[in-house]
Amino acid sequence: MEWQPDEQGLQQVLQLLKDSQSPNTVTQRAVQQKLEQLNQFPDFNNYLIFVLTRLKTEDEPTRSLSGLILKNNVKAHYQNFPSAVADFIKQECLNNIGDPSPLIRATIGILITTIASKGELQTWPELLPQLCNLLNSEDYNTCEGSFGALQKICEDSSELLDSDALNRPLNIMIPKFLQFFKHCSPKIRSHAIACVNQFIIGRAQALMDNIDTFIESLFALAADEDSEVRKNVCRALVMLLEVRIDRLIPHMHSIIQYMLQRTQDPDENVALEACEFWLTLAEQPICKEVLSGHLVQLIPILVNGMKYSEIDIILLKGDVEEDEAVPDSEQDIKPRFHKSRTVTLQHEGGEGEEGEDIEEDDDDDDDTLSDWNLRKCSAAALDVLANVFRDELLPHLLPLLKGLLFHLDWVIKESGILVLGAIAEGCMQGMVPYLPELIPHLIQCLCDKKALVRSIACWTLSRYAHWVVSQPPDSYLKPLMTELLKRILDSNKKVQEAACSAFATLEEEACTELVPYLSYILDTLVFAFGKYQHKNLLILYDAIGTLADSVGHHLNQPEYIQKLMPPLIAKWNELKDEDKDLFPLLECLSSVATALQSGFLPYCEPVYQRCVTLVQKTLAQAMMYNQHPDQYEAPDKDFMIVALDLLSGLAEGLGGHVEQLVARSNIMTLLFQCMQDTMPEVRQSSFALLGDLTKACFLHVKPCIAEFMPILGLNLNPEFISVCNNATWAIGEISMQMGAEMQPYGGMVLPHLVEIINRPNTPKTLLENTAITIGRLGFVCPQEVAPQLQHFIRPWCTSLRNIRDNEEKDSAFRGICVMIGVNPAGVVQDFIFFCDAVASWVNPKDDLRDMFYKILHGFKDQVGEENWQQFSEQFPPLLKERLSACYGV
Repeated sequence: MEWQPDEQGLQQVLQLLKDSQSPNTVTQRAVQQKLEQLNQFPDFNNYLIFVLTRLKTEDEPTRSLSGLILKNNVKAHYQNFPSAVADFIKQECLNNIGDPSPLIRATIGILITTIASKGELQTWPELLPQLCNLLNSEDYNTCEGSFGALQKICEDSSELLDSDALNRPLNIMIPKFLQFFKHCSPKIRSHAIACVNQFIIGRAQALMDNIDTFIESLFALAADEDSEVRKNVCRALVMLLEVRIDRLIPHMHSIIQYMLQRTQDPDENVALEACEFWLTLAEQPICKEVLSGHLVQLIPILVNGMKYSEIDIILLKGDVEEDEAVPDSEQDIKPRFHKSRTVTLQHEGGEGEEGEDIEEDDDDDDDTLSDWNLRKCSAAALDVLANVFRDELLPHLLPLLKGLLFHLDWVIKESGILVLGAIAEGCMQGMVPYLPELIPHLIQCLCDKKALVRSIACWTLSRYAHWVVSQPPDSYLKPLMTELLKRILDSNKKVQEAACSAFATLEEEACTELVPYLSYILDTLVFAFGKYQHKNLLILYDAIGTLADSVGHHLNQPEYIQKLMPPLIAKWNELKDEDKDLFPLLECLSSVATALQSGFLPYCEPVYQRCVTLVQKTLAQAMMYNQHPDQYEAPDKDFMIVALDLLSGLAEGLGGHVEQLVARSNIMTLLFQCMQDTMPEVRQSSFALLGDLTKACFLHVKPCIAEFMPILGLNLNPEFISVCNNATWAIGEISMQMGAEMQPYGGMVLPHLVEIINRPNTPKTLLENTAITIGRLGFVCPQEVAPQLQHFIRPWCTSLRNIRDNEEKDSAFRGICVMIGVNPAGVVQDFIFFCDAVASWVNPKDDLRDMFYKILHGFKDQVGEENWQQFSEQFPPLLKERLSACYGV
């Protein structure tokens, strides 16, 4: 007997479905409660499928809603459905996949893929064969409904379909899909391509076996009149470019011609898919060779795509010039991620190298839009192509640029400014001759009457900040800074945001060049505090933190502190411990504390206490959650990470003054827990703080060393680069404080350090810190470390030759000299590397210079004049010159 609904039950379910479409929140709440009650009845789900598939008299939105509620139930409780109910639902889905209504077909398709992804592909063996059979149906609705369901299954389960678990159904499905590329209905053609597209990136074997048929079929659809089909063709070609470029190369000329047309497709969705092609092609080694001849066509197309569309301008409220008084809606504010502290060293001829793991986020000039659009994609493509072709791009661009930058229509002028910013990185060399004329024009655009022109001018100027700073300050830096500071106080929020970000970039480039203007800069930033809405406040904190990082101790003047600290502390007092706005504020204060040093003393106590409280609260919540995950929420550990980083900033800025604060708190106990946290970023920040406290107030760290050292040893695991890096650095700082008492702990850490320094592909920062720590360990325990010399001396020397003279390098080299004294044989094989490392010192302290002198001359005397001559013949001329000038060898 087939299941039949009870009439009264059916009416109840229908009433529920009607109520759930009501906008009234009270009704909605009642609906939720009723749903939970009804879910207690096993056959409630039968009623839902019945409404979806059988009640053709009901309106479509109600039937579809019934299916969507059923889908949520399948997601949540499918494993508890009685088998009779599950079978009834599956049978109804397959019998009605060809419903005349597109909405109902789509809903059934969603339901099928939801059941399939609950592990039912294995236990519903007839599903795929039946859907594939239904594709042959003469009835369009059945064919389209089955294809829609198959497309969703391919999207959700592509890996499972290409595995032995199901006996490789793709061997049948892919050839089947390819037959439908020629179907007379555009909707079906589109489904067929979309299904096959799911298997390109995973390189499914069944597709690779049919790859040439696939590519030919795509070419046959190149000029299809349906935009959805064209979009899917473009998407396929972009993915094939990544996965099977070998099969595309013979046709590359015609594919590029095709993509040039499609990038100008009247349907923006097609144009966007096609535009991705240039981004992907730029990453391929053959890009330059295959694209050079087409730049003359491509560049104008990309530039044209960089204009705001009419819909963009409406969405961006491009005609609203003043909105500074309008509060932000909370969903506009993107979550921020805190980048935990990593200890790095200063290099020759530049600041600490940050380049290794930091992603640049370039085009965030219009991130309020649907995040990715033709304008952004065109700009990104121009940016990457500028990096491939460098100045070869300019002959195609410069003639266009003149017309754009001085155009009377603001939309065109705005796109020209974006073009100029997009090519800044790749074409910098070739642009230099034009900058003396262009930069003043851009500074003028900062006063344009259109807010969107002012905001893009901020971004583009920031892309040329490096050049601006390299010129005499009065020529460009001063006028740029003056105008940018005015824009920080603009009456338009988007301009405020762009100006703040641009100013932060300028600060990083200009560093101490800004010192003469500090008073004026601080007045502006502090004034913005009272003016900004929520979202831009968060960016303002960043600009203040970057200023502190850039000018350092120059900020430590009573007049500056008086301006800056009251508004920051007021915000600090206003925010609750659970408020995520604390993250950027804590980061900002960390930079300010490090810069102000003793100037921060009057503010340090409440700041320190609160950080300790944040760490304590987070640890307590994590403990409760681990014991009772069903009763408590997992804490957001970012609070703890940011607090640990600010404590590091305090320890670094205040030095010895932090001692009383540490004495009056339980920070060492908390640190012991943080160092063992499961989350790598927590450990990373803990070790940075441990190192900073070791430098600032070792007397509080020393009693814990016996407990801390084994944990540090466990974390010398290069799989977690930053954790390993900070643990290594902390061990080096502890060694310098412990002296000979470090001896019992050498064995816990030395084997790991030697292994890391010899590992191929280890990031530079980690190698440098490892070398410093081995040197420091050897300085305090030479007897323990020196026997290992020959296992690390060569990579040790090569990793420290580019570090500039400083305390860390000094202590490490003293260690190496002491170890060579204990085990001179350990260095003989690689002595040329030691010579090179010694020569990298610009001016070592006198006693260190004497140590170098003794070792070099000792080695020379040992081997004798003639052998030394032969040995020093291998030296590069510069090394020979330096050693003879500084050490007379």
